[in-house]
Amino acid sequence: MSNLDIALLSFPVLLALIFLRVPIGLAMLICGFFGNWLVLDRFTPILAQLKTLTFTTFSNYSLSIIPLFLLMGQFAAKGGMSQALFRAANAWIGHRKGGVAMAAVGACAGFGAICGSSIATAATMGKVALPELKRFGYDGGLATGALAAGGTLGILIPPSVILVIYAILTEQNIAKLFLAAVVPGILAMLGYMLTIAIYVRLKPGASGVRERASMAERLRLTRDVWPVLVVFFLVVFGIYFGWFTPTEGAAVGAAGTGLIALLNGGLKDGAFGESIRDTAIATGMIFLIILGAGVYNSFLALSQLPQQGATWVTEQGFSPALVLTVILLTYLVFGCVMDSLSMILLTVPIFFPIVTGLDFGLPPDEFAIWFGVLILIVVEVGLITPPVGLNLFIINSMAKDTPMIRTFQGAAPFVASDVVRTAILAVFPAITLFLVRWLY
Repeated sequence: MSNLDIALLSFPVLLALIFLRVPIGLAMLICGFFGNWLVLDRFTPILAQLKTLTFTTFSNYSLSIIPLFLLMGQFAAKGGMSQALFRAANAWIGHRKGGVAMAAVGACAGFGAICGSSIATAATMGKVALPELKRFGYDGGLATGALAAGGTLGILIPPSVILVIYAILTEQNIAKLFLAAVVPGILAMLGYMLTIAIYVRLKPGASGVRERASMAERLRLTRDVWPVLVVFFLVVFGIYFGWFTPTEGAAVGAAGTGLIALLNGGLKDGAFGESIRDTAIATGMIFLIILGAGVYNSFLALSQLPQQGATWVTEQGFSPALVLTVILLTYLVFGCVMDSLSMILLTVPIFFPIVTGLDFGLPPDEFAIWFGVLILIVVEVGLITPPVGLNLFIINSMAKDTPMIRTFQGAAPFVASDVVRTAILAVFPAITLFLVRWLY
């Protein structure tokens, strides 16, 4: 059996381990370990690699941005910022047809701007918005589907943990990636709101009616969200203007949200320790996946699979558009069985060399940014596609009276919205890149 055959065989083995509920980081570690052993025909090199790879991976200064962004999200949730965002959005648009669900999506976008995690965004906003949606008579499928979709904005609207990982893997500028994701993130939010508007018109009984808030109430509730705006602009524009590095920006954001949570009384009764503990647990899970992906990808590199794949695609003469379409569809399929971080860590080292060898009519740095945002979007879709759409399970676990099948059905229109948006951004790269071109 050739090295290439071993590498190709490792994919079904990896998927089998995932279906057997082996943690994905451990599954990649096992496949990488034994794959290296089969390629090299001895254990000694992989044992030495485990020692050096672990140190070099976790001593990477850029990775420190991950726990800081996660801590920022924890402090934001404890500080009541999610409630303030939802109340303000609900006051402005809640009286419209489907308006409370639209307000939930808008609040998810605002919370995602200070969180960086889709799971945290979905979980936090679900606790805030689900009771209100239920109170105003919203259909269970629409309520859970809208919140699951809105939660995906946590990784699309910068700052984003997934974009940080992509930037490290492809050696791209984190600030440019954050900037490029702003417009697609806004389009995602507007697309979800449009989907809700169409849904409630096709199914009039799916939503209730909320009274219109007075202008005085709207302004009062809007004033409550100023901390979110301050933190977002300080972090994103601070990184862009060079006031601090992305890691320093994450530290500033965590400190800012922590201070706001403290002043709001959100860190009482052990909440501070709980935030630290939850951040440590999430960071440990992410770092295990990073280590497992590092071992697995070193095995793939040793087998020459990425290099031979890039050469084969080039020799076949496939059009760049066809290759890109196949890659994006592959991500949609992978999203049904894998989480977003694992997909990025597993596939980018394989796909990126392939697409960089093709001519998309863009400079290499612009192409890498555009491709990264496209990947981020299709990875985001995986969070709301069964059977392993994590956001769907998180939201459904909070809606005890809504069957899982109704949540799947409620998420389907939002998946369609994502597919349309992905196609538009793929055909018109300038939509993603114009802010980067304008400001850099």
